[in-house]
Amino acid sequence: MVINNWHQKLEDLYDQMVEWRRHFHQYPELSFEEVETPKLIAEILTDLGIEVRTSVGGRGVVGIIRGGNPGKTVALRADFDALPIQDEKDVPYKSKVPGVMHACGHDGHTATLLGVAKVLSEVREELSGNVVLIHQHAEEKAPGGAVEMIADGCLEGVDAIFGYHLASPAPLGFVGTRKGPVMAAADSFEVTIYGKGGHGSAPHETVDSIIVATQVINQLQLLVSRQVDPIKTAVLSVGSFHAGVANNVISDKAHFTGTVRSFDPEVRGYLEREFKTIVEGVCTALHAKAEIRYERGYSPVVNHDKETDLFFKVAKDLLGADKVAEIPPITGGEDFGAYLERVPGAFFHVGAANPDGREMFTHHHPKFDIDERALVIAGKTMLSLTYHYLNEHQETSLDDSKNDLLSQIQQRPI
Repeated sequence: MVINNWHQKLEDLYDQMVEWRRHFHQYPELSFEEVETPKLIAEILTDLGIEVRTSVGGRGVVGIIRGGNPGKTVALRADFDALPIQDEKDVPYKSKVPGVMHACGHDGHTATLLGVAKVLSEVREELSGNVVLIHQHAEEKAPGGAVEMIADGCLEGVDAIFGYHLASPAPLGFVGTRKGPVMAAADSFEVTIYGKGGHGSAPHETVDSIIVATQVINQLQLLVSRQVDPIKTAVLSVGSFHAGVANNVISDKAHFTGTVRSFDPEVRGYLEREFKTIVEGVCTALHAKAEIRYERGYSPVVNHDKETDLFFKVAKDLLGADKVAEIPPITGGEDFGAYLERVPGAFFHVGAANPDGREMFTHHHPKFDIDERALVIAGKTMLSLTYHYLNEHQETSLDDSKNDLLSQIQQRPI
């Protein structure tokens, strides 16, 4: 079977994919600051004889593989930016860039898609349609690279798109996703409370910005727990709080930031409106003023039914039904949702926890790592999705249709 040959080719590339992944891991680059990473990606794709566009949407790279037969166009996406975290792992491929590391698996995503690209470049004449390889910058930082690459035409002519994320908490060998919302909308806020400073011994002469800010934060927690339908998931978390300079001084200013996650568009809009109402209302009641910056970030990742069904079909054929799961929605954010707002597709997760007892750390942890065997599982799944999607939408020319009909007529007994 053709797909088995593709899978074998990818297995043969395992050492190469690991080498790519470890190179990217040692030389990570932050969102919107990627220079050498896209350059290397473009060089690899060019060496494979693939059409390449660089600087797509700023720093993205797009490769195009045109099949030997007519058909639809499917896009595959991987991200390649890193995070501002110090790598604390004791491994030979530890990051060589102080304060920057691949703590979310994007190096693995990139290596996987490069392996898939090499296989598809070798079998391009077997393809019934085209494949667009989207290597995206800046997934970790809003507004994200997806919207910029889409604006620059990376989805032109694309009929469907697939992407995946390595999951360090999930066991190696397992994959999963779901229909509908699979990852949350990720919005952010920044609030500065202005009061009236003074001596710590005379609070009655001040408007204590710290007290006001803590009251605001307490009321914001009630926004999710008491105003949002518990069936409709939402999260509001304050991630930083800064105020004051001395133990005997009441601060005239307090500043806090955080994130809001949701899946439902109505809930998302409600949270934004009520957030501002609560902050302004508490400040008014306590004689303070507020400066609010509330920004909508990534859209929720909402999988399309037909493409998700295809994922489950090929994943079960590849790994067995016991290794494929329908997972609950995840409140993490991902800008892959921007692609799914424009073309149908599906986003899935691939387990990358080492089954041999090695301690694994969650995403964005200074000791984050993956079991690199997950790259092959992810790559095979992407190849199967490509093969089955294009074959299901194979186009037959008019002349071929006539020949097939003529052949059928000639074979019928008279």
